[in-house]
Amino acid sequence: MPSLKDLRNRIATVKATQKITKAMQMVAAAKLRRAQSSAEAARPYASRMESVLGNLAGGIAPGSGPALLVGTGQDKTHLVLVCTGERGLSGAFNTAIVRLAREHIQKLTAEGKTVKIFCVGKKGYEQLRRQYEKQIIDYVELRSVRQLGFEHADAIGKKVIALFEKGEFDVCTMFYSRFRSVIAQIPTAQQMIPAQLSANDNAPAAKASGSTAAYEAEPSQDEILTALLPRNISVQVFKALLENQASFYGAQMSAMDNATRNAGDMIKKQTTLYNRSRQAMITKELIEIISGAEAL
Repeated sequence: MPSLKDLRNRIATVKATQKITKAMQMVAAAKLRRAQSSAEAARPYASRMESVLGNLAGGIAPGSGPALLVGTGQDKTHLVLVCTGERGLSGAFNTAIVRLAREHIQKLTAEGKTVKIFCVGKKGYEQLRRQYEKQIIDYVELRSVRQLGFEHADAIGKKVIALFEKGEFDVCTMFYSRFRSVIAQIPTAQQMIPAQLSANDNAPAAKASGSTAAYEAEPSQDEILTALLPRNISVQVFKALLENQASFYGAQMSAMDNATRNAGDMIKKQTTLYNRSRQAMITKELIEIISGAEAL
């Protein structure tokens, strides 16, 4: 049985840890508001850009158009773009994204496809490196970035496009976590190359907003698509990074809240044990004193 000193030390240690987890929870909550606003603000732009590109793609002959739209015509080599966080202490946030990416990689490998991995974020890289170190062709770390901007996503997008133009892969799929709420982050897979676009102007929501006009493109659809498709990749990467950031802070806030509660429960248990041990020692000493007095 631990001594009273050991129990006091344990209680002090857990209290110190509880202060840290509580502070991290408050910091994550403060950062979550701004990250959530940024992620929600990026969604309409990314969605509308996909809609415009879908309408433009619908105006050209099937199978024709820029390579980023139609692909290489093959399905042999796949690039897996895995976007995760730079830090831990966020529950299963990073693990959930890596698990979805790993399942996709295993499926492709079983089909005889060649898989290459592009990691964005330290935690995803560390997990995938254990099993797929030879297949990781690039790694981007954003740990030193204080304010995430479009230029960071644009640099990643340009790297992906450069690899595609060199013939390094045929299909590119991006993995990230879509923010739903503080307690719900959804691991998501999105194919970027060849672009999967759909014209959404005939959707009920679009009709309700009056967005049913026909497009007249000047210059041609091919030229507009050639200019916009590379930017669309950077936009989708930027949206994924913002979604990841909001999801990370939401997951960290929940994880630190749970850790604070667990620390409180542990303090209660250790305090109860300490009081019982102390009372037992006091009772034992009284018994010894009384027994000694009676012996005299």
